[in-house]
Amino acid sequence: MLSSTNAITPNGYIRFRDYLQKACGISLSDNKQYLVASRLGKVLEREGFSKIEQLVDALEKYGSSKLKEEVINAMTTNETLWFRDIHPFTILKDRVLPEMTSGPLRIWSAASSTGQEPYSISMVIDEFKSARPGVLKAGEKIVATDICTNILQHAKQGEYDSLAIARGLGPDLQRRYFDKINDLTWKIKPHLSARVEFKYLNLIESFSTLGKFDVIFCRNVLIYFTVDLKLDILKRMHACLKPGGYLFLGGSEALSGLSDYFEIVQCHPVDSLQGQIFIVFPFTFISILYLRAPSE
Repeated sequence: MLSSTNAITPNGYIRFRDYLQKACGISLSDNKQYLVASRLGKVLEREGFSKIEQLVDALEKYGSSKLKEEVINAMTTNETLWFRDIHPFTILKDRVLPEMTSGPLRIWSAASSTGQEPYSISMVIDEFKSARPGVLKAGEKIVATDICTNILQHAKQGEYDSLAIARGLGPDLQRRYFDKINDLTWKIKPHLSARVEFKYLNLIESFSTLGKFDVIFCRNVLIYFTVDLKLDILKRMHACLKPGGYLFLGGSEALSGLSDYFEIVQCHPVDSLQGQIFIVFPFTFISILYLRAPSE
């Protein structure tokens, strides 16, 4: 086993940090050498690299898509749970969906990780339709994207162990929306997964081909990007929102310098700062919970 301490040299760390930011937008601070060492240790050992510089050389010289994919997969954080922070999902059901019943509903879950967010959205849609028979007759589609290929494959399968199921999901919803495969595994019900389409997407690249959306969830991912890249992504998301559409951000993510694109929507009662919603151009509905795009 190679020494991860010796492998991550100061110069090598700077080179890798620059490569990672250019490749996928993730911006590492000056003191994350331990994180790189822990996540890339197996890659370095398998490839026979004793220094991080050798890995960067291989990534830059040969442009190996497989090696690049493996490195990005290793460096991507995939912390998630069902109905994370709960408030955005409550706002989605009680305030946003009632405005979206006149045509086909399209929702984008960016950085969808192992699928908990898009499947939670699908459950919300299911409960909304059950309470209001006959709504959303034009159908609904959830596009779920992520940069991590391993995670996307997991999400597409829609299978979760008992520990993952228990993170944010009560027993009633578990029985209602999952089929038990065995004592350790549960699978999302087909009518929920049918609404969700998983796609690979790097947010630093164009996503205009995804089309227009009524709602975008981009939560707890922009915190890993530089300020300039964050602004660029939000402006491009603005262009993907229909007039009057909503953009949900994470609780630690704030809008700055985008007053011409979004306006804050105030939602009450607000008992925490977990989640935001924004609306697009020129005013956005933003609250501690969410943003909205101005209507035409």
